[in-house]
Amino acid sequence: MLPLPSDQHVILIVDDVPENLAVLSDALDEAGYLVLVATDGAAALERLGYVTPHLILLDAVMPGMDGFETCRRIRALPGARHIPVIFMTGLTETEHVVRGFEVGGNDYVIKPLQPREVIVRIVAQLRSASQISLANTASEASAHAVIVLDRQGLPLWQTSKALAWMEQYFAQRDTGALPPLLSGWIDAHLVLAGADPGAVAPLRVQQQDSALCIRFSRGERSGDLLLLFDEVITAKAAAAAPTLAGYQLTPREHDVLAWLAKGKTNRDIADILGMSPRTVNKHLEHIFVKLGVETRSAAAALVARQTVSPLA
Repeated sequence: MLPLPSDQHVILIVDDVPENLAVLSDALDEAGYLVLVATDGAAALERLGYVTPHLILLDAVMPGMDGFETCRRIRALPGARHIPVIFMTGLTETEHVVRGFEVGGNDYVIKPLQPREVIVRIVAQLRSASQISLANTASEASAHAVIVLDRQGLPLWQTSKALAWMEQYFAQRDTGALPPLLSGWIDAHLVLAGADPGAVAPLRVQQQDSALCIRFSRGERSGDLLLLFDEVITAKAAAAAPTLAGYQLTPREHDVLAWLAKGKTNRDIADILGMSPRTVNKHLEHIFVKLGVETRSAAAALVARQTVSPLA
């Protein structure tokens, strides 16, 4: 995927009529949007292989692959399922409106198009998508120490665990601003993190018996840029602790293991923690390696001899 401008919303217009493309492109450009165009459904799907727009304006009636089939295929693409789609159509019969929503459309406007109305509907859909994105991020991060960042690298939202660790490791109380060391690290790596969060080496802040590791990530469902905090206990401190700290589990692994020990299936754990079953499997693979076990029952037996519970 190509990186997108951080200060503009990108709108993909799909229409086979050049006049419609020209009118909408001019109106959206004047309103401050970055506009991409496609003249048929196949071209739109090809564009989505390179760029993920913030919203799609989709003509319902086009030769070849119509807008309904195009929308259905867009919703089948993992990276495009969340993109709001507004149909542009002269079809006003109930069956056509219903079909548009059935294939995954979010809204529709009636031709002939009124650019001001289109822009108002775009603003409403982008606002709704932003709220859903933040809610999904909060759900994913509920058991993590996490900070959600905006496009300028400023904090939008943080968990109480993240606030507690910032106070512990940076002597930073909840002032609404990030510690200078952390904000400087974000500024230095934000562009690279926006394109590939995993390409940035974690920031490590050392204390006597532990270290705080901070890394960039992206919300699994929401796509938001995140800071994930993991605390690592030194070997000396771990040896003296009667818990699982010595195995250096991350907070998320800690939660997965705790629910496994309570007899929950992977599907149950996924539902409880707001992640996919595939992600649960990945966490379990890492947990088994760290614990030195090969089965769920062996991991559960080890937990029974230690002190572990789901993080609040």
